[in-house]
Amino acid sequence: MSETVKSYSAADEVGAIRMRRTRWQRMMIDLKKAPISAWFGMIVIAIYAFTALFAPLLAPYGEAQVFPTPFAPWSMTGGGEHVFGTDQIGRDVFSRLIYGARNTIGIALATTLLSFIIGGGLGLVAAINRSWLDQLLSRFVDVLMAIPSLIFALMLLSIFGSTVGSLIMIIAVLDSTRVFRLTRSVAVNVVVMDYVEAARLRGEGLGWVMRREILPNIMPPLVAEFGLRFSFVFLTIAALSFLGLGIQPPTADWGSMVRDNASLIQFAQYDLTAAMTPLLPAGAIALLTVAVNFVVDWFLHKTSGLRDDH
Repeated sequence: MSETVKSYSAADEVGAIRMRRTRWQRMMIDLKKAPISAWFGMIVIAIYAFTALFAPLLAPYGEAQVFPTPFAPWSMTGGGEHVFGTDQIGRDVFSRLIYGARNTIGIALATTLLSFIIGGGLGLVAAINRSWLDQLLSRFVDVLMAIPSLIFALMLLSIFGSTVGSLIMIIAVLDSTRVFRLTRSVAVNVVVMDYVEAARLRGEGLGWVMRREILPNIMPPLVAEFGLRFSFVFLTIAALSFLGLGIQPPTADWGSMVRDNASLIQFAQYDLTAAMTPLLPAGAIALLTVAVNFVVDWFLHKTSGLRDDH
């Protein structure tokens, strides 16, 4: 009897290894067939992630280090100290761009994760428990979504202060309403399936049903929504920083860098490179947003079951 059990366990282990190899091979095949736009997006995201992780090693100066010369000219030829010059108080623009990747992307990623934990968890609970709790959560979300997010965020930040913690919490709660609506809408179609009903009749708990039966079957739209939500949160944080209620100085942030150097645009006829200084953080924001949308578009196409015939 024990030998039979051992043989079955060995066969199961071999089957699991083969399944993992098959999944890895399938993923590599999908990556090879990915369009150029998806590869462009993944390369850009990888570069941004590398820059954010190793910002202190890549930046030539500190993010708040001040030099005697404000608005120093560009020195891309290598003869000067500052590649993209300095800002209005003498901080190196290139260093602040690198540190801005860590701060802006890191806060946007943390905010998006928190919004999915809040909205996704409540959306699954509402989809499973179709009672007064579902109606209460849905109506509360409708009220929050009826208020413009940016105006609501500005009001709450002016009340609670523009700290990093309050910024993450406020934007995550406001953005979780969209995640709640999507999670509930896709989970409602899965809750009525026979295997979910069988799990509930077996006496499985709510957490087990959510984690093992429903969540794996709704992951593709949630993963795609995560990419889109990250882009929206990223732009929201940049907009709030531009308005002065986002990430506060001396912390480097791309939105506040656009605001601080915006006055240089009017000197384009005298110094074109100086006028391009506020466009550097704006371009960094736009490039990451486009890259994430390229990857999300490819992922949605791949998981939708559609295939190109050419």
